[in-house]
Amino acid sequence: MQNRMALGAATVTRVVETQIQMRTSLFADTPPEAWADHTDLLEPHFWERESEQWRIAMQSWVIEVDGLVVVVDTGVGNDRDRPHMPPLHHLSTDFLTAFTEAGFDPAAVDIVINTHLHTDHVGWNTQLVDGRWVPTFPNARYVMPEADYRFFGPGGEGENDGMRTVLADSVIPVTAQIQLWSDDLQLSPSLRLRPAAGHTPGSSVLWLEAGSPAVFVGDLTHCPIQIRRPDDACAFDVDAAAARGTRRRVFGEAARANAAVFPAHYPGHGGPVIVADGDGFDVGGWSPIDPI
Repeated sequence: MQNRMALGAATVTRVVETQIQMRTSLFADTPPEAWADHTDLLEPHFWERESEQWRIAMQSWVIEVDGLVVVVDTGVGNDRDRPHMPPLHHLSTDFLTAFTEAGFDPAAVDIVINTHLHTDHVGWNTQLVDGRWVPTFPNARYVMPEADYRFFGPGGEGENDGMRTVLADSVIPVTAQIQLWSDDLQLSPSLRLRPAAGHTPGSSVLWLEAGSPAVFVGDLTHCPIQIRRPDDACAFDVDAAAARGTRRRVFGEAARANAAVFPAHYPGHGGPVIVADGDGFDVGGWSPIDPI
């Protein structure tokens, strides 16, 4: 499978962990008939008409640029207690095998970026070894948004039993390697993190400018129906109104820059090029990697 593409001087590789299906009712603003109205965009990779479910990929994007190996989001991880999310509970996948087969050594990763701190974006920060959670990427800097760290941490507004478990197995064990950030953060000449609040208070996007622009947007969008309907929220958004505004802002910036957009969870070809369409947006093309 072709899972690697060049973007100017950078190389981007998709590493897939798993795929699941979820009910379309999680998009409460999207009427049932809207899914059928956009079959040209959604079928066959993103929506199944008979089951009325949308498809979601758990995956990481690996960027090689400026002499760095950068992993964007780390999926769910194996062996996690996630009783509140049955599809992710005690997951067991071959993610690390796929990672090494793609040509990467976990010990050679320079930076891990968690676009936000939800369970399906931080899981492979660690792995279970002899009953202990240890860093999967032992030599990497783990870059996390400070706003999420405070929001989901002890005494934060988003603290709950589920997030305590997530932090305990996927965040706290890498404490010595964490860099918290807020506002903009220039990681290298070609990589810049920018705030994109809404889905979570600290949600962020990573801009790549290495001759062919791209933006890695985490959970700014969960499904391509939100490209044509950018005001439609997903149930997982902490602040739906802020997420709508951020989605329109980033989509507009990407359209003006003719940038490839890489969400965390799109199956298919993974990353669209978004174009302006009146006061909305549409897909002008897809990344040249094989669809899943």
